[in-house]
Amino acid sequence: MKELLKYIGKYKFHTIMAPLCILFEVAIETLIPTVMGKMLIDKAVSQGNMDLIIKYGLLLAGLTLLALFFGIVSGKFASVASTGFAKNLRADMYRKIQKFSFANIDKFSTSSLVTRMTTDVMNVRQAFQMILRITVRAPLQFITAVVASLIISPSLAKYFLYVIPFLIIGLGFIIYKAHPWFEKVFSTYDDLNLTVQENVRSVREVKSYNLQDDETKKFNNVSEKVFKYHTIAEKIVAFNRPVMQSCIYAVLIIIAVVGAKLTVQNYMTTGELQSLISYALQIMMSLMMISMIVVMLTIAQASINRIKEVLNEVPDINNPDDPVKNVKDGSIEFRDVNFSYAKNLDKLSLKNVNIEIKSGETIGIIGGTGSSKTTLVQLIPRLYDVTSGVLLVGGEDVKKYDLKVLRDSVAMVLQKNVLFSGTIKENLRWGNQDATDEEIERACKLAQAEEFISAFPDKYDTYIEQGGTNVSGGQRQRLCIARALLKSPKILILDDSTSAVDTQTDSLIRKAFREQIPDITKLIIAQRISSVEDADKVIVMDDGEIVDFGTPSELMNTSKIYREVYDSQMKGGAINE
Repeated sequence: MKELLKYIGKYKFHTIMAPLCILFEVAIETLIPTVMGKMLIDKAVSQGNMDLIIKYGLLLAGLTLLALFFGIVSGKFASVASTGFAKNLRADMYRKIQKFSFANIDKFSTSSLVTRMTTDVMNVRQAFQMILRITVRAPLQFITAVVASLIISPSLAKYFLYVIPFLIIGLGFIIYKAHPWFEKVFSTYDDLNLTVQENVRSVREVKSYNLQDDETKKFNNVSEKVFKYHTIAEKIVAFNRPVMQSCIYAVLIIIAVVGAKLTVQNYMTTGELQSLISYALQIMMSLMMISMIVVMLTIAQASINRIKEVLNEVPDINNPDDPVKNVKDGSIEFRDVNFSYAKNLDKLSLKNVNIEIKSGETIGIIGGTGSSKTTLVQLIPRLYDVTSGVLLVGGEDVKKYDLKVLRDSVAMVLQKNVLFSGTIKENLRWGNQDATDEEIERACKLAQAEEFISAFPDKYDTYIEQGGTNVSGGQRQRLCIARALLKSPKILILDDSTSAVDTQTDSLIRKAFREQIPDITKLIIAQRISSVEDADKVIVMDDGEIVDFGTPSELMNTSKIYREVYDSQMKGGAINE
């Protein structure tokens, strides 16, 4: 927890004032039993003096109200401080995640990151709020009550000290047993969130395959695990209360019996006995609060560890010390490039890639599933870094560029097209926040999206649901292509991004690219041979290697894979016709 205190930020004042108010509250609460015992009971009630009874009664009422005031104010300060602390912590986690490379993100699942930023941060916030109030109040109240008890009767107060070792041993055992189960609970929360996320995201597929019962069963299984682990942990934690109460009530019984005897023998006044019992109750409450703190911190520790894993994760892709701020052109060169997701040269996804692409060329990329076509293009904007070798863009090693400059020069339309909730215009401006309406319309015309957008009643102000669920797959692809074009990139990468459009529209998109943006280097990953047949050159990949590279006409004569794909698709088309 100490490492996270830097996230208090501008809430230092509230963080200081919360325990300060607690100090006043505890001081007043410690004073109340003395006033009640020595003044109200021994001086006023015992003498039957009504004026003193009223006087001390009003004094006790005033002290009680004052203690209540400080309690309310400290609660307000603690609430603001803990909420602000959680806000700063969550914001820093989010900023840290934004700096992660794909390799960093691969270490955490999306559902796990969501859980860490919500449930785990909430647990830490509650622990922080408890630290500000109860962690200050409980020990302070315990100490002051014990000291006051020792002043009244050292022979009775010593019994409080006898039970402390038993309490420490009991709490230590509970923590030791409960902590591993709380760790299991939070890791299982990750699985629960993942199950819900997958089901909601893929609800159409679930319903089309009529697998609602299977998905419900999967959810119930994970939910049952959360219930099981949480129940075990809470059962262990539940022992803290009987342990506390057994010790304290034993002391109370001893005080009541011995104290009554001392009172009868005139070694102690009735008021002192009453004060001692009040302090005993304060000690019991403070010990109960301490046990609650221990339990809460046990839960929070598991969350703190998970949060620290995110905060301590070191992004493996960073800006160089003196970055290059300009990408000269869209030329690309791979020199002896090898790549492994595991950063292990014995487990390579790309092997010995050597290829040179001139600025403005249109390059097709084909290959079977798992041939690492996507992996190849993801290295260009440094979504991953090469494991060995050198990748040049615009004549410079990509590792020398400022990341923002490099990625602004490379536009990618990924296999999975993602649109966000908002209007079409808002989605398109992800490519360029300052794009004019004319620039937006031009990009949409190049992507062959203008026609269907114009058919909508609200045109560019048409609202897109989250994930683009209210437009077709082909429309989503064209909107994503238009969004990429608005970046005015030097390199445009289309990763199977026209698979959902018909061949005529695909042809029109390629024609528009060829005629309207000839200076942009275009890399087109495609399954359809027609999508790359008019490319300047085609890369043929197999098992992470470039097996052939040349013009489409050259590959028809030299590449067995290219010719087989061509023949199978062309013959298939002839049969269908």
